[in-house]
Amino acid sequence: MPIVTLPAHFDGERICLDEPFDLKPEAKLIVTILPKQELDNEHKDWLLLSGQRLENAYGENEPEYSSDLLKEVNPNYEAR
Repeated sequence: MPIVTLPAHFDGERICLDEPFDLKPEAKLIVTILPKQELDNEHKDWLLLSGQRLENAYGENEPEYSSDLLKEVNPNYEAR
């Protein structure tokens, strides 16, 4: 079996995989505990600034654009 990295978390009692994966009994595992990532002040400032700019770009008075205004339809877009 090839080496695979899987996201997981500890729920207080056991280690739980975050996505399904078929593990064989007695599979050898290595568990790495990652430190909790704290945001530094500069990172927080950038997140705040980018959020403010998004609010400015998409305000409450943003007009609704209909698909009739499209010049070219993207064939890979799935309408939702």
